[in-house]
Amino acid sequence: MYFSPTLVLAALPFLVAAAPFEERSSIGISIPIVKHSGFRSADGVVDIAKLQAGRQRTLAKIQRGFEAFERNTGAAHPSASQLKRSTKRGKGDPLTDHSAELWYGSITVGTPAVTYTVDFDTGSSDLFLPGSNCDSTCSGHTLYDPSSSSASSDVGKTFKLQYGDGSTVSGEQYTDTVTLAGFKATRQRLGAATTYSSGFRSQRFPADGLLGMGYESLSSYGASPVFQSLVSQGQVSTPVFSFYFAESGSELFIGGTNQNHFTGSFTYMPVTTQGYWQGSFGGISVNGKTVISGQGAIIDTGTTQVVGDTQGVQAIYDQIPGSKDIGSGTWTIPCNFNTPVSITFSGKVFKISASTFNLGPESSGSSTCIGGFGASDDLGFWIVGDVFLQNVYTTFDLGNNRVGFASLA
Repeated sequence: MYFSPTLVLAALPFLVAAAPFEERSSIGISIPIVKHSGFRSADGVVDIAKLQAGRQRTLAKIQRGFEAFERNTGAAHPSASQLKRSTKRGKGDPLTDHSAELWYGSITVGTPAVTYTVDFDTGSSDLFLPGSNCDSTCSGHTLYDPSSSSASSDVGKTFKLQYGDGSTVSGEQYTDTVTLAGFKATRQRLGAATTYSSGFRSQRFPADGLLGMGYESLSSYGASPVFQSLVSQGQVSTPVFSFYFAESGSELFIGGTNQNHFTGSFTYMPVTTQGYWQGSFGGISVNGKTVISGQGAIIDTGTTQVVGDTQGVQAIYDQIPGSKDIGSGTWTIPCNFNTPVSITFSGKVFKISASTFNLGPESSGSSTCIGGFGASDDLGFWIVGDVFLQNVYTTFDLGNNRVGFASLA
């Protein structure tokens, strides 16, 4: 097993397997993560309504981030004007309906440590868990009880997260010890929720909570996110985290990169504004023909599709034989789809496999499937989600403010 130089400091392969939550300093380590697709039924059929709802809630999440950015920095986010505020009118439950694809793994919180599972989301910046006073909607989840942790402290502040239909989730803010892959963040801000929506019930959302990995400027708490705390507290010497997404064996790597999962060198997209992991791509091509050029893009592990403006996405599907616009930002494609689609970052072309572009059949036994690109009239930039990210090894470099992509091994 060969890891990046960060790992050469110690003989870690056996430690990773034996004790993923032991305290470590300045050494990279991986967290196994599991895929959950909330928009597919057991037989793989796509629930189109859930897919569309998840996309709308992604836009509402981005809008909330823009609002937090302005509160925290005193200036509007440069991309805020490119997202119509009508996205806040979308329908949804408090604390969102997680009908999208998510990638979740384990962390521990408190002293003594209690293990929780969280969805790792680069499109937000806060950590929240279901609190011990959460109502029956939290049934099936592990509840966070701050009174049981000697390291917890009530901040004396509430939090309120507003969602697509104007509904909210509120709770108390605390600080506590949070351990991620053996790295320990002390006095870490987190929220203890009092209500979970139907979309967060354990049958539909297997993770207990969510851990945001965006920049501090997006924090609804106005506080340092977990990974930034690990860096500032000297727990992680290399301010980098990386994702490998696959049907099995997926991982989040903290403190560097895992060279078992990629080949060649990284191609980097500079972050243009330290809020989202946001920059720009050079183009999107279909069958070797450039259809979209030079667009801003947010890299978001919490989004299933690649999402763009309706005109741009329509232009892409116009190049795919047999595709059809079925409304609400969704297109079908033939299930035997094999048209090459790629996205270019910093001059490097990265292909999207047919298997990831094809989200699954629209009905049981159908020869028509749902395409991996979705659209919104409200959007003036692109959101690059799992349909692309499953085709590359992705590293988020906080120290150099850039996102890197490499070919899978």
